[in-house]
Amino acid sequence: MSAIQLALASTRYYRSLILLFVPALLFGILLYFYKDHPKLALGGSFSALPWQFYVVAIFGIIATVGGVLDWRYHRNPLNMKIPKKERDAEAAALGLGGVPMFFLMWFAMLSDTPQFFLVPIIFQLIFTVVAISYDEFVFHIKRCGPLENWYHRMLVFGNGIAWMAWFHFIYVR
Repeated sequence: MSAIQLALASTRYYRSLILLFVPALLFGILLYFYKDHPKLALGGSFSALPWQFYVVAIFGIIATVGGVLDWRYHRNPLNMKIPKKERDAEAAALGLGGVPMFFLMWFAMLSDTPQFFLVPIIFQLIFTVVAISYDEFVFHIKRCGPLENWYHRMLVFGNGIAWMAWFHFIYVR
């Protein structure tokens, strides 16, 4: 196997783990760089964060920990290995669902007219829920034990609650 093939195989191996961290890291980095943006009303201080951002942080951490634990669970040789189709489904939910959703939400949050982003956000939400449901109901429903199901619940519900808090910040506050 050539060095390029080995690198590509390694990238596929870590793809879902890398995608798991993209929204969390981007949120923190962009929040730091845009802390003075008038739409955020942070006054340049992170101590003045709205309550929704604390909910995003807490449940985002829960979701990320659940995702990492699930990823590690499947890398243990004593546990079941996940097939390529399942890895692809998880990567689609994260990369084609979560990452575009993140950017739509970010642009809506900074926009003077966030309502223009509402329909694309809802479409992206539907796609993401379908992708997650496909992964859960096709690959996980019959074979997962209680521990792995707990990791999935941490990931799905943690992200769901974080998303709802962020959505509340954009459209309700």
